[in-house]
Amino acid sequence: MPSLKDLRNRIASVKATQKITKAMQMVAAAKLRRAQEAAEAARPYSERMGAVLANITQAVGGGGDAPALMTGTGKDDVHLLVVCTAERGLCGGFNSQIARLARDHVRKLLAAGKQVKIICVGKKGFDILRRDYASLILDRVDLREVRTLSFVNADAIAKKVIGLFNEGQFDVCTLFYSNFKSVISQVPTAQQIIPAATEVSGEASNGAAVYEYEPEPGEILSDLIPRNIAVQIFRALLENAAGEMGAKMSAMDSATRNAGDMINRLSITYNRQRQAQITKELIEIISGAEAL
Repeated sequence: MPSLKDLRNRIASVKATQKITKAMQMVAAAKLRRAQEAAEAARPYSERMGAVLANITQAVGGGGDAPALMTGTGKDDVHLLVVCTAERGLCGGFNSQIARLARDHVRKLLAAGKQVKIICVGKKGFDILRRDYASLILDRVDLREVRTLSFVNADAIAKKVIGLFNEGQFDVCTLFYSNFKSVISQVPTAQQIIPAATEVSGEASNGAAVYEYEPEPGEILSDLIPRNIAVQIFRALLENAAGEMGAKMSAMDSATRNAGDMINRLSITYNRQRQAQITKELIEIISGAEAL
């Protein structure tokens, strides 16, 4: 059984940890609001970009003017996975859920005889995936020094991916990230970005507007599809940032409450042991007095 001093030290240690987790929870709550606003602001632009892209794609009709980023290489032998996770931990299962979805996708592709390549955006995803698939990882994008995510960060990743495609390094590219729903709900998502998704959304399909494009649709797509890839990656980074803060807020709240429960249990044990020690000392004093 631990001594009273050990229990006092343990209680003091847990209280110090509780102060840290409480502070981290408050910091995550403050950052969450800004990250959530940024993610929600990016969604309409991303969705409208997809609608415009689908509309122009219909005008092209998959003809010879369509760029390769839209039509693909005609094969799906080599797959590139861009896995976006957080740079830091202490956010529950946020990173492991994204990595698990990517890992399951890798297993399916390898079982089907496909070749897989991985680009990790974020330290945690890299740490998880390299345990099993270190040989498949082409590159790792480090954003630890970036205080505020901007389109420049996503554009750099998009240019790297497009460069690999132009070199014939892969046929299909899939983006993995966590879609922010609420503080307690972040949904791991896989989105194909090359070849570009050309499905018309419900809003776009219901609209009967007909557009005329100048210059030719194929020329517009050559500029629009690379920009759309960067936009989708930027949205994924913003969704991840909001999801990370939400998951961290929930995890630190649980850690703070668990620390409180542990302090209560340790305090009860300390008080009982202290009372038993006092009772024992009183019995010894009374017994000594009676012996005299």
